[in-house]
Amino acid sequence: MVDGSVAEFEQLAAGLTALEDRFVWDVAATLDAAERLEREAALLGDEELAVRARLVQANMWMRRGDIAAAARRMREIDQWADENDRSMIRARAQLLLTSVHHLLGDPATSLEHAIRAVEYLDAGATPHATVWHRVKLADALAEAGSIAAARTRYEQAEQLAAAHGAHRLHMAVLNNRAYSEYAAGEHEQAAAVVDRLRAKAAAHGFPLDPADLDTIGNIQIGNHRYADAERTLHACIALHAEGRHGTADQLAEYLLTLCRAQRGLGATERAQHTLDASRRICEERGLGEVLVRVHQEQAELHAARGEFAQAYAVHKAFFAAYDRLHSSRREAQARTRQAMFETAEAREEAERFREQARRDPLTGLRNRRFVDEQLPALIADPGAPVTIAILDLDHFKRVNDELSHDVGDQVLRVVAGLLDAEVAELAPAGFAARLGGEEFLLALPGLTAATAVACLDLLRVRIRSYPWAEVTGRLPVTVSIGAASTDDEVEPTQRGLLSTADSNLYAAKRGGRDRVVTGAAHGLRRHRSGA
Repeated sequence: MVDGSVAEFEQLAAGLTALEDRFVWDVAATLDAAERLEREAALLGDEELAVRARLVQANMWMRRGDIAAAARRMREIDQWADENDRSMIRARAQLLLTSVHHLLGDPATSLEHAIRAVEYLDAGATPHATVWHRVKLADALAEAGSIAAARTRYEQAEQLAAAHGAHRLHMAVLNNRAYSEYAAGEHEQAAAVVDRLRAKAAAHGFPLDPADLDTIGNIQIGNHRYADAERTLHACIALHAEGRHGTADQLAEYLLTLCRAQRGLGATERAQHTLDASRRICEERGLGEVLVRVHQEQAELHAARGEFAQAYAVHKAFFAAYDRLHSSRREAQARTRQAMFETAEAREEAERFREQARRDPLTGLRNRRFVDEQLPALIADPGAPVTIAILDLDHFKRVNDELSHDVGDQVLRVVAGLLDAEVAELAPAGFAARLGGEEFLLALPGLTAATAVACLDLLRVRIRSYPWAEVTGRLPVTVSIGAASTDDEVEPTQRGLLSTADSNLYAAKRGGRDRVVTGAAHGLRRHRSGA
């Protein structure tokens, strides 16, 4: 690269870093700048800089509400960064996907992306990135119901911001923490953090931005200071209207907060007008998580006007929407307990995280991701045969429908324990995995097809003979198994073996269930002893 090209590269890279680390957004201007920088990167022939510019554009699309297009581009860039070993671009793509899934009301997936966004940070991360990636992990933890773990990450982010002298960024950390404390019902903690936020702003001459004002307004509502909250939110929305602040969901959030303040004042007509505006934004932009709270506030408004029949009807809609989100939050909490790692030592502990990320949170078995990563190597090893078995619980829907999903979860955990013990005894180099629902997979290296099938049939009997009455009462628990072995294939592949095992599983189901079917497609063998 000649000297002129080096200078152009450095100038272009610096411009992109400034956009990536920008704190106050003018969406239109930033989008124009990112498009210009992409063109300049193309002229230089630098694909990495062009990709970074496209990722900034995707961020702006998300902020103006075009979430679907933004998400598609973010995923494409994440894949490119993975294939080209660009850790920081992956970290930034994962950070933005954290926000996408928050906007879509999917806290479990948002948390997964937030964890990866910290994991992929490398030594070249800017001070802004080292702070903000940890803040978004803290936000995701708080949304998933783990406020104690979130506090630890907020404190880490504060320490980093203070160490870098990043006072405005430090204010943003305090704002997000105050809101999370408020959302968790910790009003005293929230008020204390807001006091620190105000003091920080005054000490360094920074104005409060719309997100700060919304947080303050929420806390004023929590303290029944409704008139103050209404004034605060009008100032917040006016500042947001300048177009330099916020993401796709924030105006809907601000309007919802304003509605709550107006309802507190008894100004139900003003409140309804405000809530309708928030609802329109949610519906236009697919903001599922905010829309759930809009339903809840609508019920409160009907009740405040004495319209109890309407309040009841809307409350039913709220609970239906809430249940959909709540099941996702329960999953997020389970993943949090299993996949948590200390972000201050993320690089040293990344291996532990990767291990946990490849476990099923309900059963502790390996998951499909682990299967896809490890099974090809087992199959490709010419030194030992491998048998793959896919197991599916028979009539499992009856357990969930006639008993409960909690009982169904107990059954899955018991079966998982039996499978894990079987693999540990028969094939220590193999593994048991949960593929999803009531479907499991066993990888049994080192066993011939005949030996593996005999062992699988004993496992089938062991599952059927377990004392299920203590768990399921009168309902039996049996399993159908389809197996395939490298012994039966000329050139075995993961796809081929799984396809054969899956076909054999369906043959076992069609043949009456509670049985093992094995062999290549041209020569099925069925096993069902009288035990």
